[in-house]
Amino acid sequence: MDPVISTRPLLAVAVAGLAALAILFLNKREKLRDAVSPIAAVAMFAIVVSMAPTVLAGGTVELRLFEVLPGIDFGFRADALGMVFATVSSLLWIVAAVYSIGYMRHLHEHAQTRFFACFATSLAAAVGGAFAANLFTLVIFYEVLSLVTYPLVYHHEDEEGWRGSRKYLVYLMGASKSVLLAALALTYHIAGSLDFVTGGLLAGANASATLLAVVYFCYLFGFAKAAVMPMHAWLPAAMVAPTPVSALLHAVAVVKMGVFCVLRVIFHVFGVSMVGELGLGVATAYLVSFTILMASIYALTRDDLKARLAYSTVSQLSYIVLGAVLLSPLAMVGGIIHIAAHAFSKITLFFCAGSIYCASGKRNISDMAGIGRRLPWTMGAFFVASLSMIGIPPTAGFVSKWYLAEGSVEAGQMAFLAVLLASSVLNAAYFLPVSYTAFFEAETKESQAPVREIPLVAIPLVATAILSVLMGIFPYYFLTLADGVIQ
Repeated sequence: MDPVISTRPLLAVAVAGLAALAILFLNKREKLRDAVSPIAAVAMFAIVVSMAPTVLAGGTVELRLFEVLPGIDFGFRADALGMVFATVSSLLWIVAAVYSIGYMRHLHEHAQTRFFACFATSLAAAVGGAFAANLFTLVIFYEVLSLVTYPLVYHHEDEEGWRGSRKYLVYLMGASKSVLLAALALTYHIAGSLDFVTGGLLAGANASATLLAVVYFCYLFGFAKAAVMPMHAWLPAAMVAPTPVSALLHAVAVVKMGVFCVLRVIFHVFGVSMVGELGLGVATAYLVSFTILMASIYALTRDDLKARLAYSTVSQLSYIVLGAVLLSPLAMVGGIIHIAAHAFSKITLFFCAGSIYCASGKRNISDMAGIGRRLPWTMGAFFVASLSMIGIPPTAGFVSKWYLAEGSVEAGQMAFLAVLLASSVLNAAYFLPVSYTAFFEAETKESQAPVREIPLVAIPLVATAILSVLMGIFPYYFLTLADGVIQ
């Protein structure tokens, strides 16, 4: 099928970019300013979904803007993998925009205009990355995302905020300005181009196996947003940010941009065949398996709810990479759809953490005894999302974990099946006690202050919990896109 030439990928990015400008312009008119993000989010989602029929049919939507260097264009291409990321990002921006308004108003946060403008710009960068036609365009949006989320991380402007944001920037910019830049230069030197190619840009390249392995691992660690150990420390440090930012960082834009970039490299720069021939798949699988298990153990030890969720994110991101590098069709499908399954569930969990903090000021799990009886919608949604993270049917997490488990067997890699099963047990060990404490433990006298649900905060988290279940029952959209990636 010939590609469809259209401005829609550019329009999807432009909507969020223009929303950021409108937010800045409406600084003094708070109600109008706050309305911009939800309206822009709906418009972006509509534009993204309008491209879905073409992509589901096996086509692409493309737009080449200008040439930067010979073999390097700045351009857009909406394909199956990009649509997975773009659909998730644009859909969740709608609920995140509503949630952010409720959260920021309730806590009377300062610098709300800066917050909403940076939030919108980060979604523009995420969708720009999703629709990037080549490595050059992808890395441009990747860097923009790092820079524009920096003010969100240091939003509170206290010592803890500056410390966390400094680590955030050092890890992400340090990795991208060193090993990632080296990988780009070497790729261009070997292939003479940075375009994504079905089957792999570097397939059949005249280069030594050692050099190609070096380039591969430069990408794996250079895209530090993927949080593969030891490039993960920025992620828990970023927990100092307001909860809507944590939801953005850990469920939608930032971390998903990291694993999305890694999948782009595996599928469209190296290609599945070359990754297998060089033995890079198994090597990466062991590396990310270590990340999956160690991050889960770290999560078990954290009493701060957001910190526990942060380490859970580190672990869950490596599921996506593991699925891709196992190189069996079922595992690759599982890895790709886990982008969506994790996003719907993890954003719900962070929304719930924020709702608890808004309503009661509590951060530590040990202080949440009985809070489920006062915040039943919040903790009910938390329980549903927890089941998805563990992989209990009929939730989204069950579908992706099923494909990952089946893919491990298909690849003949039983060790990684054991890793997935052990990780799911650890997931249960650090998620279920939160719900037990909230619903079944007796309240202390100190915790009996008035606590109630906040509608603008509770409605979005219930919506995302429902999405987690709906994807588990009707996974066909994401499964079709995943099949389109691996064909």
